[in-house]
Amino acid sequence: MKTLREVPVGQRATVKRLDGDGPVRRRIMDMGITKGVDVYVQKVAPLGDPIEVTVRGYELSLRKADAGMIQVE
Repeated sequence: MKTLREVPVGQRATVKRLDGDGPVRRRIMDMGITKGVDVYVQKVAPLGDPIEVTVRGYELSLRKADAGMIQVE
């Protein structure tokens, strides 16, 4: 299974699982990124951080490390 960090720009992926725990996991879930949600990767900064995504109609920026904790299909 791959992570959101590996999804190419312009592609959509479905969240299967969130790794990690504590405040980082809580922050990801507070953004609306939960199991079964579709995430569309809009843009990735030249150095790979941040990753801009659309989730539930909202545009969000994720840190590369946080995107690596989101397992997608």
